[in-house]
Amino acid sequence: MLRRPRPAALALTVGLGGLYLTRLRQPIMTWGATDAEAAARLPGDELLADADAMATRAIDIDASAAAVWPWLAQMGPSPRGGAYTYDWIENLLRLNMHSVDRVLPEFQHPEVGDTIGFGPNQLRVARVEPEHVLAWRSEDGNWVWTFVLESRDGTTRLISRNRFRLPTLAARIGMLPMEPGSLVMERKMLRGIKRRAERLASTTPMPSSS
Repeated sequence: MLRRPRPAALALTVGLGGLYLTRLRQPIMTWGATDAEAAARLPGDELLADADAMATRAIDIDASAAAVWPWLAQMGPSPRGGAYTYDWIENLLRLNMHSVDRVLPEFQHPEVGDTIGFGPNQLRVARVEPEHVLAWRSEDGNWVWTFVLESRDGTTRLISRNRFRLPTLAARIGMLPMEPGSLVMERKMLRGIKRRAERLASTTPMPSSS
């Protein structure tokens, strides 16, 4: 026989949920981004106009967009360049991620229609503007992941935006506990791209970004 939740436990659960939604969720979903960036309409948003959830995270990189772009272009499971985050966590999910510290010339020219495996829900390249925009859309159409590079006097502002359609109540509830985990992984990824791009810029003469 199932026991009913005790009032104290129920109240604690509701209270923690309210705390997360009112105080913690916004900083988690907008780590590194300004209020203006989080609210802005960015390239790639048109690929999923009616999103139910959105995360916008960003980082400053002391390198030109030409030094940042290669790491985005080659992202993906082996033999591609990985995702520059915690490989051991991703590989627990059998994603076959092995983050590299070198540019892979064979993966530097993504084209619309290319597919990249991030688990069972394949991603397809949906928008490409070299050194400016790279957007992927899941095959089911419920997830769009876009990187936007903004050049600023020799440095780059890298913005990562995830937009989700959550068609059921179960999907919306299930997304909430995943959000803090996504911050842990994406923060590591953005910092990993920053480190690689700044090192590339310091060791290789880079052309000026348009």
